[in-house]
Amino acid sequence: MTSTVYLTASSLDGYIATEDNDLSWLFQFEGEDPTNPYVDFIDNVGALAMGATTYAWILEHETGAWAYGDRPTWVFTHHDDLPPKQGADITFTDSDVARVHAEMVEAAAGRDVWLVGGGDLVGQFLDRDLLDEIWVSFTPVLLGGGAPLLPRRHTEPMRVVDVRHTPGGPFVHLHYSLR
Repeated sequence: MTSTVYLTASSLDGYIATEDNDLSWLFQFEGEDPTNPYVDFIDNVGALAMGATTYAWILEHETGAWAYGDRPTWVFTHHDDLPPKQGADITFTDSDVARVHAEMVEAAAGRDVWLVGGGDLVGQFLDRDLLDEIWVSFTPVLLGGGAPLLPRRHTEPMRVVDVRHTPGGPFVHLHYSLR
């Protein structure tokens, strides 16, 4: 069964990027994290959704092949000037997430839909009751401001599915189900 999942990293004070969309704070930690859910998670992703800012950051910082392979990707944007990524299956849309979600689920073919970011886009899925799970990897830095993890009020209880960390390592990975 397809789940719609938000998997992201966050600063300890709840930001996924700085005010100028910088992520260098996240890449300062060296070494492998054997508890990182990404490796297993990405194998079960059949389609992706992201906002224009996330897509632009990826284009600027990932100079090689599209990191997500042949997985269909929807970029939610109101900009007409975003270039397509060579070799990637990209659909640019300014439609409501509820209208596009069914297409993404169909394209995922039984695998998960990954909401790559940002927080406001994920909030739109949450607003429409289309978000099933949240994976957050908390990083021991304080940004003091920036792009919030999920700029929505949601007071319905979530169920803890998994908690992971490497003793002595910097990250704590929390997995919640909204169902």
